[in-house]
Amino acid sequence: MSLHRPEDVTISQSVAILIDGNNMERSIHSETDDTQTMLNFDTLIPKLLDNRGLNRLVYFREGKHISTKLQERLHANYHGSVRPCHKSADIPLTIKAMQLASKVDTIIIMSGDSDFIELVRHLKSEGVRVEIAAVPSTTSHLLVEDADHFHRITEEDWFTLAPKKPLRKRPIK
Repeated sequence: MSLHRPEDVTISQSVAILIDGNNMERSIHSETDDTQTMLNFDTLIPKLLDNRGLNRLVYFREGKHISTKLQERLHANYHGSVRPCHKSADIPLTIKAMQLASKVDTIIIMSGDSDFIELVRHLKSEGVRVEIAAVPSTTSHLLVEDADHFHRITEEDWFTLAPKKPLRKRPIK
């Protein structure tokens, strides 16, 4: 009889990460009381994937002012994209999740918004594993209960930008 260890298992799950940017930003800003706080995707994404393959990463954000630096970083590191939304991210994120349901094993929704409860239920009925990643204090308990797994996003998953130093005016000579 041969002994098998967990490290002998090859994980070949395909994962899509769909991010409700406004919800995540509001959550960490309310948690830190600082609008200069940002998610640290470089540590968070590998932690969420946990040795599974990334199929797609889409950051949905309401509004026209989306950081070019964020767009470039998500694309360069994860082949991710940023989708501006006319109003809330709820409908575009839901449509993308339903389009991906037959193409991935797991969908991770980064949002604590209870508006996604019906989406979670539908995806699970289609055989998709659904995980929620969000800040616990701003996450719907029903959403957590319906998900297959809940990833707590905590202070180790964000960073705060240093305040910009004001330009000093030089005295006129």
